[in-house]
Formats: sequence, C-alpha cells, structure tokens
Amino acid sequence: MTEFLAFRGPDAQHVWIDGAVGFGHALLKTTDESEDERQPSNLNGEVWIVADARIDARQELIAELKSHGQGVATDAPDVELILRSYSVWGEGCVEHLLGDFAFGIWDAPQQRLFCARDHIGVKPFYYASLGPCVIFSNTLDCVRLHPSVSDRLNDTAIADFLLFNLNQDKATTTFADIQRLPPAHCATWSESGLRLRRYWTLPIDEPIYYRRHEDYADRFKELLRNAVGDRIRTNRVGIFMSGGLDSTTLAASAHSLLSARSGDSGVCAFTTSYQGYDQEGEYAGLVAKSLGIPIRFQGSPDRVDPKWYYSTFHTPEPIPYPASLAADMADFREMASYSRVALYGEGPDNALRYEWRSYIGYLVRHKRLKRLLYDLCSHAVVHRRVPFLSSIPGIIRRWQPKRDLDLAPPFPDWFNPDFENSLQLRTRWEQLWCDPHFTHLVRPRGYASFELPVWQGIFEAFDAAVTGAQLEVRHPFLDLRLLRFMLAVPALPWCRSKYLLRRAMRGVLPEPVLRRPKAPVLRDLHEERVMECGLPLLEPTCNLDRYVDTERLVRSSIRSPASFWVDFRTRTLNYWLRNNQHVEWQPLQEETEWNALTSAK
Repeated sequence: MTEFLAFRGPDAQHVWIDGAVGFGHALLKTTDESEDERQPSNLNGEVWIVADARIDARQELIAELKSHGQGVATDAPDVELILRSYSVWGEGCVEHLLGDFAFGIWDAPQQRLFCARDHIGVKPFYYASLGPCVIFSNTLDCVRLHPSVSDRLNDTAIADFLLFNLNQDKATTTFADIQRLPPAHCATWSESGLRLRRYWTLPIDEPIYYRRHEDYADRFKELLRNAVGDRIRTNRVGIFMSGGLDSTTLAASAHSLLSARSGDSGVCAFTTSYQGYDQEGEYAGLVAKSLGIPIRFQGSPDRVDPKWYYSTFHTPEPIPYPASLAADMADFREMASYSRVALYGEGPDNALRYEWRSYIGYLVRHKRLKRLLYDLCSHAVVHRRVPFLSSIPGIIRRWQPKRDLDLAPPFPDWFNPDFENSLQLRTRWEQLWCDPHFTHLVRPRGYASFELPVWQGIFEAFDAAVTGAQLEVRHPFLDLRLLRFMLAVPALPWCRSKYLLRRAMRGVLPEPVLRRPKAPVLRDLHEERVMECGLPLLEPTCNLDRYVDTERLVRSSIRSPASFWVDFRTRTLNYWLRNNQHVEWQPLQEETEWNALTSAK
C-alpha cells in the first residue's frame, strides 16, 4: 500500500510496524521544513503519527507549545508540531491547529488511534472500519488495496452522481466499505469502538465596523499576506490565473512575498484561454506584464477528446467531465514541472456574496438606523447608486420568487424503477433542491455555501489521485482567519462587485482589471464542444442496468441542454464502471500508457 502511494510521494517511502499496528507514508516535499522530514514519525517511541499536513501560523503555535514545556525548534516539520500538540492537549490538539491536514496518531499507552481532518476539508481522508480492522489513507484507491475491503458500491452515492454530479453525503464514498471523515471531524478508535466528533463549526460573527474605509483594505491585505505566506514556504509557486480579480490578487500577493527572497524565487501564472472566445488571456497577460511574472497559456478546443468514451483512464470515483481528463492531466503535469505548489483563487465569490437585503434587515431589526444611513451613503458614493433601486423592477415582476427546485434540471425518467423506488430518489431530489436552512442572519447564503458538498468535489479534482501530478493545490482565500473576515465585512459597500478586493488592490493591479465588471458566464466552450460531439453510443456494462433502464434511456430524446447533461451522466457512470476494476499497483503499465498518450498528443 505504501509503494502504491509513491506516485504522490516520490521523495521517500517508509513503513513502521508494531504488532497489529502499521503506518506507511510517501513523502512529497513542498516546504522548506519538509527537507528533513521523515514519516512515520514519533517523539518517544510510544506515540506515532502519519500525516498529509501543512500547519499555518507556525510561530504562534510554536510559542504556545514552548509555554507548555515543549522544546520545539523554529524549523521543525509540520508533522512534529501536530505530534507535540497532541502530547500537550491530547484529542483537543485540533482546536489549536490551523492549516490543511489529515493525520492519524497511534497512542500505544492509551491503545488508541486518533485521526483528524482539517476544518474546510482540503485534505482528503478515507477509512474502512471493518470489525477489528481499521484502514485509513488520504488516497481512496490505497484503501481499496487492502484485502478486507470489498468493491461493493454505495447505491446512494451512485444515485447522487446521476442526479447532482456529486455525492451529497460528505461522510460516504462511492464504495460501501469506505467512508470519508467529514471536514472538521476527528475519529477515535479504541477498545470502546469508534467515536466520531465534530470539533469546529464556522463561527457566526457580528459585522465588523472600522472608522476608516482604508482600515478594511489594510486588514484584508494583512490577512491575505499571512494566508499566502503560510502557503508558499517554498521558492517557487504556480498560480491558476484567469483574468478575474480573485486569482490576480493571489498572484500579486505571492509575487510581493517571493520577490523579497533569493533570485531563484518566482511566480508563474498558468491561464486557460481559448483564442477568439473570451478575454481571459488578454486580462491575465496584462496582469503578468504589470507584475513582471511569466505566464503560460493552456487550453484549446482540442482538449475535449471526441473519443474519450473509449479511453481507459481510471479515477477513484466518477467525475462529471471525463471528456477533457487527458488534457487536464497534461496541464497539471506541466504546472508540477515548474513547482510542486500552486495557488487557486476560489472563495471570494461565496464569502463576499452581495446580500444587501439581509444586511439591511439586520440593521433595521437592531434599530441601527444611523449605521444604515451611513452605509447607504457610503454605497452611493462608492458605487454611484442606491443599493436597492436597480432591484425594484425585478422585485415587482417577481412577487413570488422562484424556488431552487423550479430552476433544477428535469428529474430523469430513465432510472431503473426498482432502484428509484428503493431509495425514494424523487423525494431525495426534491429535498436537496429546496432552499437550505439558513442560520446566518446577515450573510445567509454566503455562509451556508461553505457547508455544501461541492467544495469536496473541487478539492478532490485537484488531488494527485485524479490529476496524476505531484502538485499540491492550496487555497489562500479559505484560510480561516481571512474567510471569517470576509464573511464579517458589511455587505454595503464592500460586497458589491467584490469592492473589498478592488479597494485593496488599488495601485497593485492594472486599472482595466480593477474596473472589469463581474459578468456571468454565458457560454462554456468545453460544454459546447462536448455537446457538438453528442452522446456516445451506449454500450452498457454488466452493472449499469442496476441503476438505469437502458432501453428507456436509449428511447429518450434530448429536450434541452439541461436534459443533455442529465443523460450525459449515464455515459459518464458507464465509463467509470467499465474502468473500475479492482485497483492493483502497476506502475510500469501506467507509465507506458501515459507515454503513449503524450506521444499521441
């Protein structure tokens, strides 16, 4: 199993075994401190750890550990900080950690296995608990290698993929024997059995009020600098950079930090741009030129392989868009050839969602009319408009707002009736498309969005198990300190068109980028290309008929683009089922297949 992980950890592989307990680890060096790291690791020969982790706010944590008598060096690897935190606070150590992590600790004196996953769930954690046997890993296929783990599928996860593109249960996987440890959860196995516990929930903070507008921008820049700095403890970093505001803000911050280091340090932007289709490449090039950083353009209409259905790529679980998998893997490997670390700019669209109605209602309920008047005036000055005037015509036209269910794609009519009825899929579909329950009174939808399972899909799409690249993708905007700040800034005027970022990046990013409006994506060239290729001829595997009435599916006609993608998922699932044999470690075969692919390209 450890040898299998060499594809994601080529620098070292080690195994430690003590009786019925064994840990294995494959190391990918991505920080300065990891140069001397060795895992599995221990402090006293009795408490052992294996981890995939990056710990942030290191100096604060080290100072706290020293105050508890821990002799820890400033350049200690992150895994040592976790282990020393456990020696001080026990299972409460997770409440003192910041960063992205998935780890397991074997406490021999207590005969206890303690495991945890980070707050947002950036690092994956899979486990199988089968009687007295516990198997866990950050790689799903690695868990599948164990002979105690069956290939039996989880029907509900399959149904969720067919309905929603993604498993909606953050605690399960596509395989019945394998579970996920949800974000912000820890698990303890002992003689008493398994105990799961949620150790953190995203706090609901009151709005932050500063006296000067510049204070908001300064605080944002300070938190962003800390978040980016914690994630680039290396000399080189790649940036997934579009021509939008979020990723270019990350590029500017990373460039500022690395330019103060040695001459070998640097930032390289990687931009997906389709010539003649949009202006992303133009704006991204403008930013790269302004910052003085190199930029590599990736992407073309050919990235959608019209013969994808007949390829043999394996992914741990079904993915929505296998038609571009080969091109995506090539892009990730190109990025990894520059740096093992890349930054991704997802987060501000959710954290800075413009929810002015909720914010105004909050101020009115609390009788903060002076504050309301001040914010309305600030909004009018900054954006040259009163916040709700432009919304009045739409409100008049829509006395009864549409429910999310009204916007949903059609419910498939090709499910196997027995499968559909046994899981009550129509009821599940209606419940999950209905408006969620909101707990945040000021920023309800923005706050609730960070609990959605879509984040799991984003993080796992960047994982080496899918990309095949020795590349770790990090998300500075999801840093807990920065995220909480963005969710607490007043919606007026800071959230309209992400004014907070525009104000903070004045004089840093080119004016055309700062003035560029946030526009909805009206066309998706990738989807258009897939639709042009059409639905591949269905050649059902032996398992597909358990979920799909294939005769009814073949007779169904495409009524709309939404219907196309609903039917497309049946081909995607069939493709995955066909390539989903029991995993085996065959590196030579995989390498040969990859070389053949790149040569053909």
